[in-house]
Amino acid sequence: MTTTLDTSRPPRTPTSAPPAWRGSSRLTQVRILTGRSLRSLVTDPAVLLFGLLQPVITLVVLTQVFGKMGLPPHFPPGVRYLDFVLPAVLVDNAVQSAVQSGVGLVEDLQNGIVARLRCLPVAPSSLLIARSLTTLVRGAVQAGIILLLGTAVLGYAPRGGAAAVAASVGLTLFISWALGWVFIAAAAWLRRAEPIQNLAIIAVLPLMFASSAYVPTADLPDWLAAVSRVNPLTYAIDSTRALALGLPGTGTAVSALLLGAALAAVGAGLAVLGFRRPLTPR
Repeated sequence: MTTTLDTSRPPRTPTSAPPAWRGSSRLTQVRILTGRSLRSLVTDPAVLLFGLLQPVITLVVLTQVFGKMGLPPHFPPGVRYLDFVLPAVLVDNAVQSAVQSGVGLVEDLQNGIVARLRCLPVAPSSLLIARSLTTLVRGAVQAGIILLLGTAVLGYAPRGGAAAVAASVGLTLFISWALGWVFIAAAAWLRRAEPIQNLAIIAVLPLMFASSAYVPTADLPDWLAAVSRVNPLTYAIDSTRALALGLPGTGTAVSALLLGAALAAVGAGLAVLGFRRPLTPR
């Protein structure tokens, strides 16, 4: 028995499988996740209210209480206490925004959003970058409110001019973004909100008072002045203050930028390593 081949039809070629879906681009992922984090802030009235009130209360209390007292001997001549302390309030607000970036990541780890994202082709770093950008936007809004209140209500009048104030705010936001990576890294490893908040109280609060934030370093006790001179927040406060008020010391801005860049690089690396660890059941 013989069989004949039908040569009238062309031979079949194997069909290639459709390309696997690789997900959206990294930029799209960051944009969508950043929008999600910002919407969660706007839609939560309590978070929005307390987040906006905290820097306002700090500014009003400091200026109205300490501004009525006698100025220390090494206080800059011709500078009011309001003008002296407002840059420090901006830096303090930047630190608080950085703390909230870590708390926000802990909430994402606990509410299941991270587990769902890991089932999708989403880069782990996209969520972390989105969280850091949320800190940046939050800090910018709060800084705008502080400046508006200080200028319109309290009479804040920096001698450096609008461009210098803008540079001061930009440096403050960079510091907030850099410190945000430190607290994001802490959240990625600790994965609980309580240790993050305790870390802020134990570390950040003493650093703010052991700096040039509220009193010139030369007027602090000797041991506290020594701590202030090696305190990284002192570099940030001195540089933002010098820019806004047109005082000597703007050269410390370079040290603040370099220190912030180093903190951001180390924090981002540790954050990615900690974030990639397996999720443990709650």
